[in-house]
Amino acid sequence: MRIEKVADHIINWLKDYATKANMNGFVIGVSGGIDSAVTSTLCAKTGMPTLCLEMPIHQDKNQISRARKHIEELQHNFANVSSLEINLTPVFEEFRKGMPQHRETTTLDLSLANSRARLRMTTLYYFAGLHKYLVAGTGNKVEDFGVGFYTKYGDGGVDLSPIADLVKSEVYELGEYLHIIDEIMQAPPTDGLFGDSRSDEDQLGASYDELEWAMKSKEDGKTIDDFEGRKREVFSIYSRLNKANQHKMHPIPVCEIPIHLKK
Repeated sequence: MRIEKVADHIINWLKDYATKANMNGFVIGVSGGIDSAVTSTLCAKTGMPTLCLEMPIHQDKNQISRARKHIEELQHNFANVSSLEINLTPVFEEFRKGMPQHRETTTLDLSLANSRARLRMTTLYYFAGLHKYLVAGTGNKVEDFGVGFYTKYGDGGVDLSPIADLVKSEVYELGEYLHIIDEIMQAPPTDGLFGDSRSDEDQLGASYDELEWAMKSKEDGKTIDDFEGRKREVFSIYSRLNKANQHKMHPIPVCEIPIHLKK
């Protein structure tokens, strides 16, 4: 990958899109992970106002410290970067207490995790509305178009997606070029939605390198019968998630009414 050219292309694309949309800048949720670190840095490099939001909800301390260190680094290097910490834990707790309790713990945990992401999306759009900013998405290609590993109308609720055509390994390559801090570059990827240290790999059952391989294999027309052992297992995981999450990857279906029924 021609990393310098890719970075310049994204930066110019961001600035051009915002200018044509008559918007003032960008707002990004910074989690302490590689995707949000790369995205926020690219937005900062446009020279346009860039607001980095920390939105902890019972967050793991390591994630908070990585996010803060990254934001401090950005603010040191870019005068156009500002930041706010909005503690959403009390809001989330009030929401949780107001909901009827569900007996199935796994289903409840996932529903509450997705609710965290949607509270953050609402917060991002609050500030976007105040300042006429665009909400910059932080999803990569494997998450957004491979396994659908994001929350619908949560971290999937954005105005534009700067890195969604890059697989995870390419995001890391871009992160190295942008001098993202070592703590983030070396941290296991996590969505941080469960208030603990579980990684994306723990949830998905495969690493991003493995999922990238499966994504490319599927694009090349391979089937599960072409593989054995761990490769067969990973291909199965990818195929299952890709099929289950198609509803996230396509526009909202519209029920088209036949003309003769409208007359």
